[in-house]
Amino acid sequence: MNLSQFRKHYEPLIQKEMTALIDSLAVPQSLKEAMNYSLQAGGKRIRPILLLAVLEEFGIQHPDALKVAAAIEMIHTYSLIHDDLPSMDDDDLRRGMPTNHVVYGEALAILAGDALLTYSFGIVARLEHVSSDDKIRLIDLMSVSSGAEGMVGGQVLDIEGEEKKLTLEELEQVHRLKTGALLTYSILAGAILAQAAAEEIMALSRFGEHLGLAFQIQDDILDVTGTSEELGKTAGKDETSEKSTYPSLLTLPKAKEKLEFHATEALSALNSLNGEPALLRELTELIVQRKN
Repeated sequence: MNLSQFRKHYEPLIQKEMTALIDSLAVPQSLKEAMNYSLQAGGKRIRPILLLAVLEEFGIQHPDALKVAAAIEMIHTYSLIHDDLPSMDDDDLRRGMPTNHVVYGEALAILAGDALLTYSFGIVARLEHVSSDDKIRLIDLMSVSSGAEGMVGGQVLDIEGEEKKLTLEELEQVHRLKTGALLTYSILAGAILAQAAAEEIMALSRFGEHLGLAFQIQDDILDVTGTSEELGKTAGKDETSEKSTYPSLLTLPKAKEKLEFHATEALSALNSLNGEPALLRELTELIVQRKN
């Protein structure tokens, strides 16, 4: 199965799982609608697909895989809802649709994000086919990647870096935390579910770190070269916010060289794995070559 077939098979299943999980909640209807609005707004589903691709590479069909995949996409979606808020990036467009706070108001958007984040931990805690030790590993790593030591910390560095000239090392740290941490978690969660060996987890961690940086560099490039219609969000926001980006620090051609470097390093990390991880290689190419 190639990546296109894999995504065509699994993306509807991920969506179905998320819908079922939200529908099962006994919560105010307005909150449920706000949560569902952003979850159903589309997107590439890169993070849950990465988890499922890792399991596929290990030849594992795990009965709880879709639940973990859904939980990861909920965390990612919460981060987008909060990232778009007036107090942060103040954006009115996400995935080609009005942002959550534009539709539901700022207060409900904040609470919908909070609900998605906290619910994701409950989903993992209640997995039925994962050992207690592995559930603790998944939850602990999830808290690190999505919290102060990961995505939240990266968001703080991103905000504090506005209107400042960051060094390349400082910019990489922002992206390693803000974007790379959850992306890497998606990969490692798949490895944990697959009962991967320690050396395989180390190789996948290196893969995730370089893939996360490649993902963000391409984001920076697309913010310069893409249109709002192509991106599904407001183009040129980084320049308007006076953020340091790879093109602004390195020039656009040098940013493209850096993108190629991290993509090559990500692919090199996969050489440590047994077999030919074709899906992960295709996902790397997808991230590097995407247009939105």
